[in-house]
Amino acid sequence: MRTEETTDAARTRDGDAGNRIADGVRAGIIAGEFPPGTRIRQEDLAATYGASRVPVREAIRQLEYEGLVTVVANSGAWVSRLTLDECEEIYLMRERLEPLLLRYSAPRLSDDDVARLGELAHRISVEGADTEAFLELDAEFHLASYAAAETSQLGGLVQKLWNSTAPYRRAYVASWDPDSRRIAHEEHHLMVAALRDGDVEEAERVLAGHIRRTRRQLAKSPDVFAAHD
Repeated sequence: MRTEETTDAARTRDGDAGNRIADGVRAGIIAGEFPPGTRIRQEDLAATYGASRVPVREAIRQLEYEGLVTVVANSGAWVSRLTLDECEEIYLMRERLEPLLLRYSAPRLSDDDVARLGELAHRISVEGADTEAFLELDAEFHLASYAAAETSQLGGLVQKLWNSTAPYRRAYVASWDPDSRRIAHEEHHLMVAALRDGDVEEAERVLAGHIRRTRRQLAKSPDVFAAHD
């Protein structure tokens, strides 16, 4: 019995450490600290997090499942890269899936939730000239709009798609001119207005157009992908 309890405790400890490591690396990838193509060395992660190889391997497996890390057998792990075609496919998926997720969420958003979205849209307009501020607030805005959805698969899938394109979204937003930023800000406000009016179909339409515009502009920005070759 003691052996079983010890084994269970070790598994729990390794699992907690694995989640902590995965959370840290994921945050680093999304924040641009680990650009596409960066080598992920198990020994470095073990030293950084004071962990054994077991939770490190668990973390890498989790990040591989999420599409953030590519593992090559007998070689190692790297931050995943996307081609323009792969990124366009992901945005096409987002263009169709996120309005559906919003449809699940919108009826359950409280007046306070919508008011918070309005505050975030305002902050994006005020602070969004800074790329890092825009990316952080934009993600908070969209994920907050989906937060009330009760789904078994869709929410996690959308989060995975968001994370996988983060490095390219960063490079793309950094290249924006003032008009591009202004249009993005206006679309956020239009979405909030539709949600405030209870017009879910209009909110979905604005959101789909918001994502579609990004997809089309990315297709015209191959340098965003060349920068990560």
